[in-house]
Amino acid sequence: MRLVLVGWGAIARRVWDLLPAGATLVGVGLRPASMADLPEGVVRLDGPEGLAALAPDLVIEAAGRAAVAPWGMAALAAGADFVPTSTSALTDAALLGQLVAAARGAGRQLVIPPGALGGIDALAAAAVLPLAEVRHEIVKPPAAWAGTEAESLCDLFNLSGPVAFFEGSADQAAARFPQNANVAAITALAGMGMARTTVALVADPGAARNAHRITASGDFGRMAVQLENRPMATNPKTSELTALSLVRLVANRVNPMVI
Repeated sequence: MRLVLVGWGAIARRVWDLLPAGATLVGVGLRPASMADLPEGVVRLDGPEGLAALAPDLVIEAAGRAAVAPWGMAALAAGADFVPTSTSALTDAALLGQLVAAARGAGRQLVIPPGALGGIDALAAAAVLPLAEVRHEIVKPPAAWAGTEAESLCDLFNLSGPVAFFEGSADQAAARFPQNANVAAITALAGMGMARTTVALVADPGAARNAHRITASGDFGRMAVQLENRPMATNPKTSELTALSLVRLVANRVNPMVI
């Protein structure tokens, strides 16, 4: 399987480190000014224009939400499936519609990865019947919220206990906190949609890991999923599981048994 990664940050490098046998990294998409040192034999792409020449089977975006539209449309047009990790970009209903239409027209797929979450398969299955409520609470150490709007919503580095500094819909959370709340868009796409999924963002000085608590109820019954993810050593805003979920996604494309 021929793989192209868009971006060469912490997530992409981790995927490369753990790339399953049977998958070959043939190219990496970068900003023109980037000085990234790529593995030998891997083609550098300074834009999506050269993507088709590499004949990729799968393109994974890990470069930020601005990269989703151009690289996604180019990947699908080139006959590849497209995996966006910057899922907050999909809060733009027009963009989501364009990508789905392009995938349908090309006979390919827009693949939403579970990222740092668990239970997304169960939530998506539950959504076959009517859902009454879906709530996603994201709890991270204060340092993980640094450099975001959270700094103006609470005294981030002088907290005596956990503080929920935001509660609203999934599209609001992912739009205002794109680096930390991409997962909110994933939960919404799997369940009740952007506007009807409730998201709470919490800074907790006692937290050592990034935690996600998803609860849902509906005609299927009730579910509750809780994860405590170790942050990536090279990027505390991202959970290690985010990259591992992409490794599993690639493995499911090349392995004879799929889980």
